[in-house]
Order: sequence, then C-alpha cells, then structure tokens
Amino acid sequence: MTRTDVISMIAAPERARRRIPAGLRTPSVIAAAAVLIAWLAVILIAALTPQDPLATVGPALAPPDSTALLGTDALGRDNLSRTLAAARTSIPNGLMIVAAAALIGTAIGLVAGFFGGWIDEILMRVADLVFAFPGIILAMAIAAALGPSVQNAVIAAAISWWPAYARAVRSIVLALRESEFVLSNRLSGIGPFRSIVVDLLPAVSGSVLVLAMLDIGSAILFLAGLSFLGLGAVPPTPEWGSMISGAVQYFDQWWLAVAPGLAIVSVVLAFNIIGDAIRDNLEPRLNENGAGS
Repeated sequence: MTRTDVISMIAAPERARRRIPAGLRTPSVIAAAAVLIAWLAVILIAALTPQDPLATVGPALAPPDSTALLGTDALGRDNLSRTLAAARTSIPNGLMIVAAAALIGTAIGLVAGFFGGWIDEILMRVADLVFAFPGIILAMAIAAALGPSVQNAVIAAAISWWPAYARAVRSIVLALRESEFVLSNRLSGIGPFRSIVVDLLPAVSGSVLVLAMLDIGSAILFLAGLSFLGLGAVPPTPEWGSMISGAVQYFDQWWLAVAPGLAIVSVVLAFNIIGDAIRDNLEPRLNENGAGS
C-alpha cells in the first residue's frame, strides 16, 4: 500500500462528513436520528421486545418491578413489551398515511396545474370541499363509516390530508408550465404525460419531500388520536393511542399512559427535528431552482 493510498483512506471519512450539510450535523439532529434508529431496531428486531405483548405475565395493574419494568396493564400484560410492540403499528402506518397522501396529492396537483381549465377547476373544488372540514372530523367520519381498524384509519387520514400536497404541487406547476424548458419539450412533440413525469415531477419532488418529512410526526399523532377514539387499532393489537385510551380509567396506575405517551413524544419530536433540518437545508436550493427556471 502506497503513501497516497494511506492518505486517501484517512481523508475518506472527512470527505464523507463534508458531503452531509452542516444543518444535518447539529447535536439535535444527531440525537433525533439516534432515537429513530433505535425505534427502527425495535420495529425490525422482535427479540428486543422482552415479553410477548399479548401474553399475561403477572397480576393485573402491577406497578413497575424487576419482572415488568413498566408494570402491567389491566390484563396483566407487560406494559414495556406492549409499548415497544406498538411501534410496529404506529410508525409504519404513520408513514403510510403520509406516503398515500403525498402520492394522491402530487398526482392531482400535477394534473391540475399542467392542464388547467376545467380539469383544474374540478380538482381544486374537490380539494376545497375536503379542506372545508376539519381534518380530524372528516377522518373520524370516514373511519366510522368504514369500521374501526388500522387500515381504515390510514385510509381516512390519507383522504383528509391529500389536498395540502395537491395545492402545494399545483402552485409550483403553475409557475413552471410556461418555463422555457417545459415549453421547448412540448414543442418538440413530447406528450403531456411524459412532460409531467420527465419535466415537472422532478421539479416538485423536493418540495413534496420537505412537506412529507414535516408531516410524518403529525401523521403518527393523528393515527394515535383516531385509535384513542376507538377508530383505529382494535384490541388486542398494541397501538400507542389505544393504550392511552385504555389507561384513562386507571388514574392511579400512571405507568399505563406514561409509557406510550413518552413513546409518541420521542418519535414525533425526532421526526419534527429532522423534518425542520431538511426543510432549512433544501428550501434555499428549491428557491434557487425555481428562480433559475
């Protein structure tokens, strides 16, 4: 191995570090990323759950001890295990809410902004109709009509969230559809669908990513709210919102609500910190790209 090779090996980690924007290397972002990595490990590695979350492991409503570190619930199930297992329901389904809302809203926003006219009018009036109802009220009505389940709660939440993405994407497309690069491609014979996918979709993807990252924490909290109201996860499936709902009647057993409550706070706060950092890092670039177009 030559001296040059050794120098390259030493310099490689420093170059990799410099590729990460300074705004994403702050202590708060690193701590938030560590929290999310820990929860990801809990989701992927079942062995990290100390007990079967559905099995009775001790007396009902037992306080925290060496056997059950966070006590037991009304059925004698380990509260720590249920809190950890609930992450496998709450976090992936929160991500699904955002993904579904972003996909639906982006598609509608692209079509409405590109074609304009009566197509834009109809799609935006539908978005206005959805916006006319408070999100949680609309989601509650849809979830109640479909029946209580996590899947139906995800559908209900996505339906109430897509207009925000549609409006954001439409506003960008309206500014870009008359730009030189879009007009030149259309004059060269490129069809509408290809123009939307090739020219406009990449241009809006950064803004959609920023909005989605800021929404993930809210989506997890939204899902917990629906489950708290009995419109999400169905017992015995562990889910943070339903666990807090079940703890309401046991005020003296503080551990029942504290564990899932802290779990929600940690995940939502971590996603919000990272989302804010990504927004602060990407917005100047997005503004420059928009100005350059």
